[in-house]
Amino acid sequence: MSGGEDLWPSVLPPALSHSELALFQHLVEAEAGIHLSSAKNALVANRLSRRLRELGLPSFAAYHAYVTARGNEAEKVRMLDSLCTHETSFFREPRHFDLLREHVFPEWAAQAAQGRRPRSIRVWSAGCSTGEEPYSLAMELLEAFPKGSGWSLEVVATDLSTWAVKRAEEGLWSMERARSIPPVLLRKYMLKGVRTQEGLMTAGPELRHFMRFARANLHAPATWPMGPFDIIFCRNVLIYFGPEARARVIQGLLSRLPETGYFFLGHAESLIGITTAARSVSANVYTPRPGPALPSRE
Repeated sequence: MSGGEDLWPSVLPPALSHSELALFQHLVEAEAGIHLSSAKNALVANRLSRRLRELGLPSFAAYHAYVTARGNEAEKVRMLDSLCTHETSFFREPRHFDLLREHVFPEWAAQAAQGRRPRSIRVWSAGCSTGEEPYSLAMELLEAFPKGSGWSLEVVATDLSTWAVKRAEEGLWSMERARSIPPVLLRKYMLKGVRTQEGLMTAGPELRHFMRFARANLHAPATWPMGPFDIIFCRNVLIYFGPEARARVIQGLLSRLPETGYFFLGHAESLIGITTAARSVSANVYTPRPGPALPSRE
C-alpha cells in the first residue's frame, strides 16, 4: 500500500467505537437536547466521516476534540447540521390541516367579527426542515384570510439545521414534491420553474410575503423567536429528545401560546405523562389550560 493511497474508501466510513459514540451522545444531548441511541452508531459514522476526511483528522475522537475546542462554534453548528433528520412533505398529517381549515380558522373569523379577538395570526413552525410544513401552513392561512381581508398574518419557521433553514427560505423544491399539494393550491401559490430551474417549483410572492426564517435551537430558549403565537407546530421533533429535555421544551412552547392557541405534535407524540398544562382537543393537538396572562403583542 502506497503512502498516498486513501485509507478511507469513499463508500465506507471509518469505524466509530462505543467510546467515541458516547462522546457525541453527550455532546449532542448537551447542545441540542437530542438523544442518540447506541443504534445510531452507523448513522453518526456515515454523517460525520466526510468532515473527518475534509479536515484530515485520523479518528472520531480527534474530530470531537476539534469540535469542542475554543473558537470552533461554527464547526459545532456544522456537526449538528450533519446529524439532523430532514424527513418532511407538504401537508404531512393532513388531518391537522383539516382541523385548521374546518374548525380553528372559522372560529377565529367569527370571534374577530364579534370583536372578541384581533385580526392577526402568528404561527411558529418549530422544526421546519426544508420548508414544506410552514409553506403548507401559509397556503391554508391565505385561503382562509386572503390578501385584502384585513388580517395580519405571520409564519415563523425555524430549525436547528442552518442548511435546512437556508433551503426553506429559498422555497425551491423538485416538482415531485408537488404530489402532496392539493391541485387548486398548487396552481394558485406555486410557480413552475423554467430554463435553468426546469423540473423545480418555487413558492410564489404571496406566500413569501409573510414568512420569516431563522435558526433556533429548541434546547436553548434564548434562540427562540419572540412570542406569543396563536399556533405552534412542533411535529416529529421531540421524539429525538431525552425525557427531561422534552418536558422542558414542551413547557416553554406552551408558555408562548395564549389560552386560545393550539399546539400540534406529530402522530407518534403525546403530552400524556409529561405535563398537565394543556388539554387535548384532537389527536395530538392541544390547547393550554388557563394560567398566567401572556405579555401583550403591542
